[in-house]
Amino acid sequence: MSDFIAALFNPSVPFIRYALIAGILASASFGTVGSLVVVKRISYIAGAISHATLAGLGATVYLNETRGWHLSPLVGAILTALAAAIIIARISQGKKERSDTVIGTIWAVGMGIGLLFIARTPGYTDPMSYIFGNILLLRKEDLLLIALLDFLVLFSVVLFYRAFHSIAFDEEFARTRGLNTGFYETYLIILTALTVVLMVSTVGIVMVIALLTIPAAMAGIFTRKLWQMMVLSVIIGIILNAAGLALSYALNLPTGSTTIVLAGTAYLILKAAARRA
Repeated sequence: MSDFIAALFNPSVPFIRYALIAGILASASFGTVGSLVVVKRISYIAGAISHATLAGLGATVYLNETRGWHLSPLVGAILTALAAAIIIARISQGKKERSDTVIGTIWAVGMGIGLLFIARTPGYTDPMSYIFGNILLLRKEDLLLIALLDFLVLFSVVLFYRAFHSIAFDEEFARTRGLNTGFYETYLIILTALTVVLMVSTVGIVMVIALLTIPAAMAGIFTRKLWQMMVLSVIIGIILNAAGLALSYALNLPTGSTTIVLAGTAYLILKAAARRA
């Protein structure tokens, strides 16, 4: 632990600090939006969006290398995530196609496009860095973008908390009371997309869905009130991110995988203890 703390203040390894800051910032959005995702049971939508972001990541990396652009891959991830969120929301509400089929298609095609762009990028580009995360990808500019997205997500959740609460627990009743459930459901999916992007660099597109749902599921063991679930989920997320980063540094393991395994193990232990109680 002392080595990890020393590394945090070591100017020659800023990526350790960047990863910790990114984890703390993202935990706020993951805790609030993740609670809504768990209660509303739309984690499969978040999974499709997270995998589709590889298309934006791959395209940005390709354009940076072949066209001389200097964009953060997170910008491409944001644009792709938003596009996927809007398509999924419209299809889900329209009921003209089987939504699960469309979601599965977006999931697979997004990854396929991303891998094609990465394959055509000159030089060596490791797709595993984006699929499973790599804290070395984090830059100071990315932290500013993460902070901006974090503020936007939290502001939206606070502003529309009552509406989100209504559609999460009883959408049909909210509709009969005159609430524009279609708008708020679309908005929630868009916020989920933005939240997913926050931790793509750290834990990767495959495992980001676990970090979105596990802290909220752990918080749900202790409380049934949504706002309490959100607050507790944020705290749990910060602890898991910090502990995962410290453990991965001490054992020289990938940060994303270590964090997810730690989170999953903690959830299973809590769930087993709750059943025995």
